[in-house]
Amino acid sequence: MNWVPDILRRGNHGDSPHARLVDNRGYLPQGAEESEVLFTLIAERYERRSLDITSNLVFSEWEKIFANPMATAAAIDRIVHHSVILEFDLPSYRTDAAQSRQAENGTDRQI
Repeated sequence: MNWVPDILRRGNHGDSPHARLVDNRGYLPQGAEESEVLFTLIAERYERRSLDITSNLVFSEWEKIFANPMATAAAIDRIVHHSVILEFDLPSYRTDAAQSRQAENGTDRQI
């Protein structure tokens, strides 16, 4: 799913709304255009508005999100400055639910 057009359609994405969520960065490879839009969003909201980002990647793996190492460093720098970072090392609730269903149904396939 390409999320770039949605962000661009909203216009003036640096100043509103008060908080913006960028979800699941790192699951799928991004093209140059997507990386550029994400960097622009981060840069425009830096020290102006809130930006919530979720990712399955630690910062040392963010070159998978931004192909350019300088853009990666600049984006991380802006994100961590004035930030609250919540790191979760939890089992997947989806896997737990699937295992519970299998136990209830008596199937023994490994998930």
